[in-house]
Amino acid sequence: MKMVVVYESLWGNTAAVADAIAEGLGPEAKVLSTAQATAEELAGADLVVAGGPVFGFQLSSERTRQSIQDSPESGAPAPDLSAPPLRAWLETLPPGTGQCAAFDTRVRGPFGKGAPTVAEGLRAKGYQLIARPEGFVVTGKYGPLRKGELERATQWGRQLRQSMSPSQ
Repeated sequence: MKMVVVYESLWGNTAAVADAIAEGLGPEAKVLSTAQATAEELAGADLVVAGGPVFGFQLSSERTRQSIQDSPESGAPAPDLSAPPLRAWLETLPPGTGQCAAFDTRVRGPFGKGAPTVAEGLRAKGYQLIARPEGFVVTGKYGPLRKGELERATQWGRQLRQSMSPSQ
């Protein structure tokens, strides 16, 4: 069974969640950044799980990332801007026939969600959604993740594996 977890992560929180989800999926799950998740890597995937961080009430964009780069906050950790935003990756994602799930990392409160947008992007490419989009909470703009979120992500990965169609 081919399972791929794709992520965009600026300060490491979303990458940590992606790793935890893959742990729950099992040892054959592969974790890839949006830079690594090429069409070749995704070809024939039975399950694609994708997620990214929420900024300004939505998934990050080139504009958001440019703003972060142009106006760094004093004392803020340096972001990793080496991989493309998840939005851009979704636009270039080739059509697929596997199953999918979506997640995001967000600050708790009325600060937006990105996972539903990711889910719609995957569905638009032909993937079948097997779970409601899920959010994982960071305690501040740069993290860290709220206590227990990595364990919850691992459990969600286990649930995703159990939710997969038998034909997959």
